[in-house]
Amino acid sequence: MQLEHAWEHSLLDLAYEALHRHDEGRHDERRHDERRHDERQAHAADYDGEVLSAAYAYCDRMTAVNSRSFHLASGLLPGHQREAVRALYAFCRVSDDIVDRAAGNRCVQLEEWRRLATANHPPSDQLVAVAWAHARQRYAVPSRYAEQLIDGVARDLGQSRYQTFDELASYCYGVASTVGLMSMHIIGFAGNEAIPYAIKLGVALQMTNILRDVGEDWRAGRIYLPQTELAEYGLDEGDLAIGEVTGRWRAFMRFQIDRNRRLYAESLPGIALLHKDGRFAINAAAELYQGILDAIERADYDVFSHRAYVGTWSKLRMLPGIWWRSRRHGSGEN
Repeated sequence: MQLEHAWEHSLLDLAYEALHRHDEGRHDERRHDERRHDERQAHAADYDGEVLSAAYAYCDRMTAVNSRSFHLASGLLPGHQREAVRALYAFCRVSDDIVDRAAGNRCVQLEEWRRLATANHPPSDQLVAVAWAHARQRYAVPSRYAEQLIDGVARDLGQSRYQTFDELASYCYGVASTVGLMSMHIIGFAGNEAIPYAIKLGVALQMTNILRDVGEDWRAGRIYLPQTELAEYGLDEGDLAIGEVTGRWRAFMRFQIDRNRRLYAESLPGIALLHKDGRFAINAAAELYQGILDAIERADYDVFSHRAYVGTWSKLRMLPGIWWRSRRHGSGEN
């Protein structure tokens, strides 16, 4: 995959740093104490079966309540992988909720959650942490990716504006590309050549969230839209406060959506590098999210007064075509 932008190179460096740290840690464990390494890897199986079942069931309910699209897409995976990616979702959900909804000192709470979420054997009453620890160790997911996600959501505690798209892409990596990179380890992937595609898909998915939630984010005191790009279209924070769909706003949103669709198109070849059992689910997640862009356009780019979404029946009608395209992505494999 050819990298065309500076932000792609910097984000790839972050992904490789996480992989290098993970591989280096596993090498050191094998070199210094093989038996201890085996014991550490076995920690994921130490929980009582009822505790694990309860932990995964809790993550499943959390996913179903908070993201019907993700719950639908993850339901296309085989059983153990489905459990693992929903544990991943729940880990992300808790991280987000600490930043967005928690009372008290959120920095302290987020650091405590970091400790729990990266522990090999968290307390059995911490159901999300238990399921995530089991899934993470079962599929050898680098813990550094989880740390990078927590670092990403933590930016919302101190930063509410982004000057350039490059700066925003770095935020998108932290809160979304890391999710794709962790998902790849659960699903299985051909090699490191898949990493740039996962990074780009994560940026595309998060940019869709940002475009959908402009009004909601404004009311929460946050603007993720790049300040320099708003200015290029003659817009500023006052326009967001008014929330009126004007010719300048339509032109700005057309530019944003066009770029967002290009990111999706450039990321999709990476689906062929995933294990065949996971291609349908990832393709579904990508295409269902792209449907939000269509909904924004149908609403004449009004993201101030309502939230664009794809209805359940529309999602179900899309699935057969997505299934066919996911098979086509892997048609060149041996």
